[in-house]
Amino acid sequence: MWINGIEQNQLPASDRAVQFGDGCFTTAAVRQGKIVLLEQHIQRLQESCKRLWLAGVDWTLLKNEMRHVARHEQLAVLKVIITAGVGGRGYSRKGCGLPTRILSTSPWPQHYLTLQQQGVKLALSPVRLASNAQFAGIKHLNRLEQVMIRAHLDQTDADEALVLDTQGYVVECCAANLFWRKGDTVFTPEVERSGVDGIMRRYLIKEMQASGQHCQVVQREFADVLAADEVIICNALMPVLPVRQIDSVNFTERSLFNQLQISCKKMEA
Repeated sequence: MWINGIEQNQLPASDRAVQFGDGCFTTAAVRQGKIVLLEQHIQRLQESCKRLWLAGVDWTLLKNEMRHVARHEQLAVLKVIITAGVGGRGYSRKGCGLPTRILSTSPWPQHYLTLQQQGVKLALSPVRLASNAQFAGIKHLNRLEQVMIRAHLDQTDADEALVLDTQGYVVECCAANLFWRKGDTVFTPEVERSGVDGIMRRYLIKEMQASGQHCQVVQREFADVLAADEVIICNALMPVLPVRQIDSVNFTERSLFNQLQISCKKMEA
């Protein structure tokens, strides 16, 4: 782990990430020493910092640090956290120093390779996502909703959770975005009020648009997803996985998965 460019594992307890979850993060795939979609990850961090009114990040320095950390990794996960730094009194950031940069690598999640073959089982989560346009779409450090979603998921035999918002609309999974196909039309939930606008979600929407295939960003209920011909989930690491089952409903078609998997291979070339 590297904190502000120094290899260490200790963070001051007064850092605002510890005190208030004040910051944001991104998680990237590393292949043969290269960070996949590096510019998109930097852009997402910049957007997140702007939304959180978090200034003072040296983006050139951060990018160089990311490349330095990734350079010897053949296949790994790179996580980058930006916090509002140390200081302030109570909730106020007044008196804070520069933002804290935290970089870490971890082993590649090998179970994704298995799930590409056998498919993912989703379970509907009883934990609902709150609606808040100020924070929707970004990966801020306040992840208690996802912690609770995962805690419930761990009590089931499912691989991932299907998550609704407090109005009953489908939003995402615990750690992935969602697409489904009905006939020739592809849908993905909007994330303007809750959820994460993932790097892979953005990439796949652009890829479909470039090929002339329209992907509708929609508000839909759970029953609409159950009625789909095909469902896939995605994130920067998977990068796409087919869904074989949601609760007791089975899915066998994989045409959308096969199409998007080809798009992902282009990304990694």
